Amino acid sequence: MHDLIIKGGTIIDGSGSPAFNADIAVDGDAITAIGRIEAQAKQEIDATNLAVAPGFIDLHSHADFNFFLDPAADSKITQGVTLEYVGNCGISFCAPITGAAREDIETRYAWYSPDGNETPNWENFGDYLDALQANGAALNVAAQVGHGTIRRAVMGMDSRSPDVGQLRRMKNLVAEALDAGAMGFSTGLSMAPGSYSLNVEVIQLVQTTAERNKLYSSHVRDSGTEGPGLFVATEELIEAGRQTGCRIQYSHLKANGKMRGRAHELLRRIEDARQQGVDIAADQYPYIAASGPMSGNVYPRWALEGGRELALERLQDDDLRAQIRDELQQGVERIGGPEKIMIASYVPDRSIEGAGLQQVASKMGAHYPEALARLYEKYDAQLILTGMAQPDVDLIATAPITAIGSDGSSIKSQGPLSAGHPHPRSYGTFPRFFAKYVRDEKLVSLEDAVRKMTALPAQRLQLTRRGRLAPGCFADVAIFNPNTIADTATFAQPQQYSIGVEHVLVNGTRTVANGKPTGKTPGKVIRHTSD
Repeated sequence: MHDLIIKGGTIIDGSGSPAFNADIAVDGDAITAIGRIEAQAKQEIDATNLAVAPGFIDLHSHADFNFFLDPAADSKITQGVTLEYVGNCGISFCAPITGAAREDIETRYAWYSPDGNETPNWENFGDYLDALQANGAALNVAAQVGHGTIRRAVMGMDSRSPDVGQLRRMKNLVAEALDAGAMGFSTGLSMAPGSYSLNVEVIQLVQTTAERNKLYSSHVRDSGTEGPGLFVATEELIEAGRQTGCRIQYSHLKANGKMRGRAHELLRRIEDARQQGVDIAADQYPYIAASGPMSGNVYPRWALEGGRELALERLQDDDLRAQIRDELQQGVERIGGPEKIMIASYVPDRSIEGAGLQQVASKMGAHYPEALARLYEKYDAQLILTGMAQPDVDLIATAPITAIGSDGSSIKSQGPLSAGHPHPRSYGTFPRFFAKYVRDEKLVSLEDAVRKMTALPAQRLQLTRRGRLAPGCFADVAIFNPNTIADTATFAQPQQYSIGVEHVLVNGTRTVANGKPTGKTPGKVIRHTSD
């Protein structure tokens, strides 16, 4: 007798191969048979007229700490997500948390204003992963170590190259994290302190990653024309792969600002690099708007050097404040103007969350650059920035190398993780892709869409037992209705769950049953490719 049988579903195994009808048997945490199964089972799921796929892998998540606040991960499991890869964009704010890096985790606490004053009882990466496993989560979690966090731990917010000892310390911290179970290394080169680094520093840390056969993910130095430019930033990433032989993941691939309309050139450069032997692929969220902190998107990087105290001192100097305002205005104009920016999270004044920048500025009686400066004086606001063109997003979505990643978090419509006015991608990324690109616009086949969410991201992480439906693989399964699956979260009302995902298994345990979360937390921390 099997523990569970999924009967009569349309199997989409993750490989991109044509769908077929079959049953799936699950015993313990693994798939044990696929075919016509006549044996009895303790539980049975009727999947007639439903698609049965591997659980979706969110290759770009920032939910590093969210599970400690609430392990339910409702916004993700209701999309069919069974694994999140955290620590992206150079920000592994949970570890290591030594020196100035501890400020990052304290800031994240403040976003959600959780009850109590909990303090993490770990410092290094291995202890963080242990704490995460002990805490439990509704889905599996793999983590990477972030360059910005490492740099901040060693050098604070200094805008200079590391000396020999500091570089050695950074390499050692990266190596320790990777050896303790981090599945990769990430950079966020457009944001301080990553933006203060030179390529030679990054290459040496990527080399440490390559020596351990782990993945290097990068939020590149520029996706528009803010710094060196999109194409120079892309070449920097490609060169890291060329020099080190490391597997390279281009994080949330996009063309912003004045680079709008040039996605075809961007994809051609990546394909050229692949033809030359560089193992590079990408991920993307299917929206034209991004989200991130003011400090990482419109605030001048030089004005952040030395940390927040010095940044605030510069705002008290009339000449420097005027220069900061000028550069804030330039940053907003690159995106398309103040009407393209919304406040996602602002702890000192929750009433402005969800409001447009122009509306906030009018309320203050100030021009919007001055309004941004005043906001930063109290807190580093999270913004939603609409800077991409839909044809670019569509073209990148159809590229064979593009996996799907939310660039969001596991959150919830109630409790501490309901704070703020988040980007809807945390609730809707994966169903949106099916509804828009498969069903409505027919730009991607159902089988290929599933591949982009399962086998492709599993291959990037070299996971041998996830991302596919096959005997011996872990029973991470998403069962959904391809005719109704859709996102309901919008920019106006972002905290709304997706529809159409009927059942989800994580390691053989149901986390969603009949469209509703079960409250179970069977997720594992992934430290090895065989986990």
